[in-house]
Amino acid sequence: MPVTRPSRWHREPYRLMTAERAQHGFSLLEVLVAVFVLSFGMLGMVGLQSFSLQANRQARMASTAAGLAREMAEMMRGNKEQARLTTNNPYFVDLSGSLTPPTASYCLNVSNTSTGCTSATDTANAEMTEWLRRVGTELPGAKVQICFDNAPYDSNNLPQWGCSGSGTDYVAYIKLAWTQVSTDRTATGSAVTVQSSTRPLLIIPVTAGNL
Repeated sequence: MPVTRPSRWHREPYRLMTAERAQHGFSLLEVLVAVFVLSFGMLGMVGLQSFSLQANRQARMASTAAGLAREMAEMMRGNKEQARLTTNNPYFVDLSGSLTPPTASYCLNVSNTSTGCTSATDTANAEMTEWLRRVGTELPGAKVQICFDNAPYDSNNLPQWGCSGSGTDYVAYIKLAWTQVSTDRTATGSAVTVQSSTRPLLIIPVTAGNL
């Protein structure tokens, strides 16, 4: 008895089913690989965004500090007789934490316009009182040092605290620092934050020719 083979129409549904199953399995594998690759890309973008936000914050702090330092330099130039004093200079401070002015004065306040500042010393003390308040508000963990100095940088050209000047033959420097997050991604514990007491983050000279 002759063997009858299935016709093309009988074989075609089986081939179609097999092709569909193979195609579905291959598409699912592609989706899984794509999701896996995309997840790594998303993680990288999240890390990049976090670093970008941190960098923007530090740039904003540096810009704020530069503006405050320039403002203090202008106040010192505007009251140069007090700014040039080698002793009892109301502009010279070495403060951190609460930034309490050595001699608080509020004679520049609009509520005291009836009396006002009666001397250059009162004006300097009032300027320092208001300026230190804003520094403490705008720069977290701020440290401020203003003094005559002839060695603002160490042997490695890194800014350093300290005042080695003793008279008007040296330049007055405004040194500022604040607490910020370290850019070292491997830092852990207390090393994550850079304390303001380590080094000045900003140094601006008030040149003698302008005083």
